[in-house]
Amino acid sequence: METGAVATPAEPVRAASMTREEKRVVFGSSLGTVFEWYDFLLFGSLSPIIAAKFFANLSPSLGFIFALMAFSVAYAVRPLGAFFFGRIGDIVGRKYTFLVTVAGMGLATSLVGILPGYASWGLAAPVLLMVLRVVQGLSLGGEYGGASTYVAEHAPPGKLGYFTAWVQSCSAAGFTLSLIVIIGTRTLVGEAVFADWGWRIPFLFSALLLAVSVWIRMSLSESPVFERMKKKGLTSKAPIREAFGSWKNVWRMVIVMFGCVTGVTAVGAMGLIYPLLFLQQTLKVDPLTTNILAGLAILVSIPLFPLVGRLSDRIGRKPTIIAGCVIAAIVYFPFVKALTHFANPAYEAALNASPISVSADPTECSFIFNPTGVSKFLSSCDIAKATLAKEGVNYTNAEAPAHGTAEVKIGQTSIASFDGNGLDAAAFKARNDAFTQDVKAAVRAAGYPAKADPAQINLPMVWLIMALMAALMPLAYGASTAVMVEMFPARIRYTTLSVPYHVGNWVSGFLVPIVFAMVAASGDIYFGLWYPVVWALFGAVVVALFIPETVNRKIQDWY
Repeated sequence: METGAVATPAEPVRAASMTREEKRVVFGSSLGTVFEWYDFLLFGSLSPIIAAKFFANLSPSLGFIFALMAFSVAYAVRPLGAFFFGRIGDIVGRKYTFLVTVAGMGLATSLVGILPGYASWGLAAPVLLMVLRVVQGLSLGGEYGGASTYVAEHAPPGKLGYFTAWVQSCSAAGFTLSLIVIIGTRTLVGEAVFADWGWRIPFLFSALLLAVSVWIRMSLSESPVFERMKKKGLTSKAPIREAFGSWKNVWRMVIVMFGCVTGVTAVGAMGLIYPLLFLQQTLKVDPLTTNILAGLAILVSIPLFPLVGRLSDRIGRKPTIIAGCVIAAIVYFPFVKALTHFANPAYEAALNASPISVSADPTECSFIFNPTGVSKFLSSCDIAKATLAKEGVNYTNAEAPAHGTAEVKIGQTSIASFDGNGLDAAAFKARNDAFTQDVKAAVRAAGYPAKADPAQINLPMVWLIMALMAALMPLAYGASTAVMVEMFPARIRYTTLSVPYHVGNWVSGFLVPIVFAMVAASGDIYFGLWYPVVWALFGAVVVALFIPETVNRKIQDWY
């Protein structure tokens, strides 16, 4: 049921400042997003330690796989949480639903900090860890939709973009907070203590975030839009059936997912996560330097979210989203190449002076992606590419005669690979160790550094590039929540906003492994950038062609 004028011009925009009550509403609602991104970096970056503590009965490589599975399971169940809590939020109300979701998120994160490891509890430890991750994922599925809907339904006329953008800004705030806590804890207790028990401190710190968030949310009143709708008897009795039983609503969710979620979240992941990992894994910059640079760069983006949201209230939602996605697609390749230039000039010089190539029969080449070190590559092509992937160097592929032995050419040096099929474990290890040493020696002789030289890193320029990449995130993201809110009536708004958001977020959730898989398969350190570029352009096209301009819609009486 849709009532109310949905395309009535908005009332004049008020002054940008918020009242004290409005600030409390926005701050209390946005803390869940801080949790989301705080945990994202926390659990992801500490996965090697978690593997050692909770999967100690397995080999290090297999334990790391299970730690990554524990990380990913929260993403996998988010859509289920969106269905479950979205339905409750549309039937019972916004306030109490997202009070439950933030409590679930906070408890799950903080309990990891006190959960005994495998050495103490045996198999129960990893099982309970997985349970906590599922609880967190389900809670996250209902958190964003509830917070965004609640803030939007409190927003004064003409300021919906400005208000909802604050929710998005907390993604950058949570990411920055996580970096600060991890760096501070490592510095205070030292690496040995951090690996022993200090890693628990960042998880336990989330209990403070939980206490503040619950305290504030308990004092908030229900959404005025939901209260009016409830008094009029217009709340939905079956929001899922109503949302998915109408082709109009399904179509809106589809275009919202592909226009306002997949494209902009790809831009967001490129601003928050990719530069950090590219500097560490490919350019071999030390982790402390990259963490500090990333934190300072992302910090700059936080105030840009509300500025973009306010701009969208004046000029429209579509221009900012389209501009953010298109600009990102244009600049990613030159920006990342500039990171190489300023962060590791010796590596860039070696790329130009001593290019590396692999000549092999393409039928003997597999998809080389071995982040855990447990996959076996036995053909001469696979062995050559796997060795180069471990060294983190760029290479091109050249086709060789069928059934010939693959050859690696590094500058003017050629090294023949070997076929590992039929060799026993000892013989394979001996041949592989010798081949690896030959490749490594040739790579170093050609000028490829083992680590970035701190004296050669242009820190101001690296920071500037990272800050510019982070700034594209609010440009694309800033107005997206407002669009999603304005696309659906209040009676099913919680559900119809949550589901496409969390399904579409799989694009950003899997961006890093997909990008680096593309790099490993192609040998080109920049090839993986096509993944976010294509998604950003696709999102811009969907917004331009299929999503209506919603800035003049009044949501307060659209039930």
